[in-house]
Amino acid sequence: MTTAAETAGRYRRFAEVEARGYSPRYEAWCLSISTDGEILDLLGTLPSPRRQPNLFLGAARYLGVPIGDYAGFRSFVLDHRDDVRQVMLQRSTQTNEAGRCAVLLPSLAAISTEEGRPLALIEVGASAGACLYPDRYAYAYAPGPALQPLGGSTVPAIECSVSGDVPLPATLPQVLWRAGIDLHPLDAGDDDDVRWLEALVWPEHSARAERLRAALDVVRADPPLLVRGDLNEQLLPLVEQAPPDAVVVVFHSAVLAYLDAPGRDRFRSTMLDLVRGRGRAVHWLSHEGHGTLAGVSGALAKEAQERDGRFLLQHNGHAIARTGPHGQSIEWL
Repeated sequence: MTTAAETAGRYRRFAEVEARGYSPRYEAWCLSISTDGEILDLLGTLPSPRRQPNLFLGAARYLGVPIGDYAGFRSFVLDHRDDVRQVMLQRSTQTNEAGRCAVLLPSLAAISTEEGRPLALIEVGASAGACLYPDRYAYAYAPGPALQPLGGSTVPAIECSVSGDVPLPATLPQVLWRAGIDLHPLDAGDDDDVRWLEALVWPEHSARAERLRAALDVVRADPPLLVRGDLNEQLLPLVEQAPPDAVVVVFHSAVLAYLDAPGRDRFRSTMLDLVRGRGRAVHWLSHEGHGTLAGVSGALAKEAQERDGRFLLQHNGHAIARTGPHGQSIEWL
């Protein structure tokens, strides 16, 4: 298969599986991109990891593409092709979606209760760190409880639809310490980084954009420890830094697809060693799309995850839920 054909298939799948029913604008744009030879040729000048739809669409949004029909998008991209390429080479897809805390929260609360200790959170692929504050947000589960942190939340309640016997908590867990790892951590106090994060929010998702801005205010007010570097190199030293009176939870969401297969295998082996270790308690929450943790017990078949674009939530290598990729739903298995 040629590069153009591979890229066309990538954009067609994004339109039909990830954007359909969730972003009509991105669905229409990506279906048109998949048949547009000139745009596919432009994308073909980039390394394969840099041709991803979210990165291309985010770069165009960052540069000010009008949100309209495909003709306007196409004209803008071709007129600004050098700038678009430059952004795609310099930036990475680092969506910092606080909504994902809604699907992590039941497991985080259960871990804290089971261990009888507060949490020390480590996020790999932390971006600006907004997902490190599950204790600072309000939640509205349907059906289920409405949860508020003590003192209330400045962030609009995260809405999440529920199916199955999700162990929804009655209260939010205590977080004693929070840290993250990223190749290129983003700064919630940097206007340019914030503009990039806003560009990664899909056009119709005004509630997500509002939540992002409010969550970044939380981060700015109490910044986490963010470590720059490769997750496979930085993880173990960071685990050692966690306070001894807290239970460590390492988590990630939509990150492992950006590692090559050897990198994913190394990370998987490290995490399984940690959760099986005889030292301090470490738990592992993985929230990823299909195919990123092949060989981990309990993973669902690739076809089951591909058909609707949902993610798989795993605890210590065992599948426990299927979820909306931005935290909008959770189905307990």
